[in-house]
Amino acid sequence: MKFTKLSLIAALAISSAFAGGDIAPVEPAVEAPAEACNANTTIDGKATLYYITADGYGYDLFDSESSALGAAATVNVAHKITDNISANITAVGFTNLMDDNYLEGVETGAYFNVANITASYGDTTLVAGRQLLGTPMLQGYDWLLAPGSFEAYTLVNTSIPDVTLVAAYVDEWRPNNSGVDFMELYGDNWTASAAYAGEAFSASVWYYNVDALGYTQVYVDASTKLADIEVAAQYANTDWDFADSSNVFGIKASTEISGVSLMGAYNNVSDEVVGYVGWNGLYTNSWNTTVANSIGNSFKVEAATEFSGLSATASYAYYEYENEFEDGHEFDLILGYGLTNCISLDAIYSNTDYGDGENINQLELIATYKF
Repeated sequence: MKFTKLSLIAALAISSAFAGGDIAPVEPAVEAPAEACNANTTIDGKATLYYITADGYGYDLFDSESSALGAAATVNVAHKITDNISANITAVGFTNLMDDNYLEGVETGAYFNVANITASYGDTTLVAGRQLLGTPMLQGYDWLLAPGSFEAYTLVNTSIPDVTLVAAYVDEWRPNNSGVDFMELYGDNWTASAAYAGEAFSASVWYYNVDALGYTQVYVDASTKLADIEVAAQYANTDWDFADSSNVFGIKASTEISGVSLMGAYNNVSDEVVGYVGWNGLYTNSWNTTVANSIGNSFKVEAATEFSGLSATASYAYYEYENEFEDGHEFDLILGYGLTNCISLDAIYSNTDYGDGENINQLELIATYKF
């Protein structure tokens, strides 16, 4: 698995005012060009319309009780304070357009998903405040109206050639689709890692201390390319405070043939489920299912291509469960089409069995306008 970098970019709006003194200017004042006031500020964002419906457990597709429709606006603003310091914010506002089910749990709301100061000195960068994290076993899940995010302090150093060092301490977490509030995490929650990315191979080692969920964890992965096939392996040991330790091992191979990307992956989880926060990077994860919640063998196959502006990804995954659960599976078909450079349409169909014998059909339709 390639090293997943922390997401360091998000945005904060800052306005500045300058007051003159009481000394009269020698020359007539010349108004600064309009762009000079905004030269260090960038603004972008998107508007999203998101519809989701599912059947199963007594519900039918497109029923009001099993469907939700939400609209959201996301605005990213980044302001460069100095050459080395920037302030960043991502503001999210949303409203629900159906009465029975509310995305984010409330009808209407707004929040700052990201609000941080990013400071760089030499090869070291500090991100302090609300931010997106993308580590292998602690990350925000970008689904529905906005990704999950964290109140954290993150250090990244690249002083050693081809090596990236990362340390992050996490205070609060806003899980995906959980509303407008961040929740404080109990105890000390942090991760530290070293990653190497060379021409021949890549590898990373991560250590996690998650008091909020009661575990410590070691995660290791490596990848290389053999001819036209990229191969990767991963391993994680979760030492639970109040349960048996968990071990997960995975391998993955991917290649491209005639414009079609192909991937096959295998994971084995033994003794206990795998610890993670938000989401994780285990190879056989699907759109709805993470292998971290299963115990046993799992595999996944996937094919992806693009033609005439339409991108298509199809995958199938099989999961083993223990105790009262049976074997589960998931099939996903993900389609994306760009109408213009700014407008895109996406559709996701999934058929999922979480191990209880219930086949759930789920359909998601998304329209996005970027600005």
